[in-house]
Amino acid sequence: MLVPLSKRLGAPILLIILIGGMLVGEDGPGNVDFDNFELAFSLGSVALAIILFAGGLETEWASLKGVRAVSISLASLGVLITAAIVGFAAYYLLGIPLSHGLLLGAVVASTDAAATFMLIQQSQIKLSPRLSNTLVFESGINDPMAIFLTISLTTLVGQGGDIHGEELFLFLPLFVQQIGVGTAMGVLGGLGLVKILDRIQLPVGLYPPMALAGAMGIFGATSILGGSGFLAIYLCGLIIAARIKQPLERILNFSEALQWLSQIVLFFMLGLLVTPSDLSGTVLPALMIAFVLMFFARPLAVAVCVLPARFTLKETLYLSWVGLRGAVPIFLAIFPVIAPGPIQTDFFNVVFIIVVVSLVLQGWTVAASAKWLGLVER
Repeated sequence: MLVPLSKRLGAPILLIILIGGMLVGEDGPGNVDFDNFELAFSLGSVALAIILFAGGLETEWASLKGVRAVSISLASLGVLITAAIVGFAAYYLLGIPLSHGLLLGAVVASTDAAATFMLIQQSQIKLSPRLSNTLVFESGINDPMAIFLTISLTTLVGQGGDIHGEELFLFLPLFVQQIGVGTAMGVLGGLGLVKILDRIQLPVGLYPPMALAGAMGIFGATSILGGSGFLAIYLCGLIIAARIKQPLERILNFSEALQWLSQIVLFFMLGLLVTPSDLSGTVLPALMIAFVLMFFARPLAVAVCVLPARFTLKETLYLSWVGLRGAVPIFLAIFPVIAPGPIQTDFFNVVFIIVVVSLVLQGWTVAASAKWLGLVER
């Protein structure tokens, strides 16, 4: 029902689900009072892991040749540049402490895998493989950098610290741990899971849940070891898609169904978590930051990162525009709220409005902007 409605309205389906959650909430006709940020964070972690696993399965490693370097650059340096520009803009425009501004920049800096995967599929446009693969691969691997920055700056803000180079340098081992352990567990765990799936004899219908269970085990183990579970489970999906000998189609179909279900649950829950009556005081600041993010921070970050890759001007503009924000920024905004420190729910509300603006302006124009720039292939 939601997909036909989305196509009829021309609206991103994720936006419709988000609005549906708000209508069921305490300010809507449903009048459901849900403000358990801790539970939302836990459920959101599981849903996001399933989404990333499915995204990894749907990404062909061989097709990424030629875009791996630029995607990794966008997922690391691009996130840093975006966070810094948004952070300083929030510091000057909103008059908040610089550490709070940089925390806001970190939360909204990464593009969202769920929104990117979904909206590119929903738009039903054919982009060049180089362009579409860059967008998808970047969104799949840029979460660890955003998570690292969010955790580090949340800790710094909670301690009442100020921004100095030596304080940020102390968090470098955490970043290395997140990326290193996440990469190692994702690759080694994926290879091990492929061997298990290829060797054991199961009814054909049991391979898909077995693959998902193994991937979720890798996600949990990586998180316990201090690595990025989200990076690990995405890489695990990539490895399975590239190496498994069992019929991949069943696993893909099963994962795609769970991906849709997880996205619906995640966006509905995040919409339910928002109280619309509390948004009025944060609309103007959020719109200012959204403007900086979409028209300055993301384009500058993309311009720097894709310069060696020789993208055309039109392709660079499209990469800049389709920097979709979705569930991940809202999900990350929960962490500073539930962590000890001065960050209150207004922070979450600002991020929520920024994501809604991104889904409305950027998500609604994924296909139109590609056609306008002449990037749609026949």
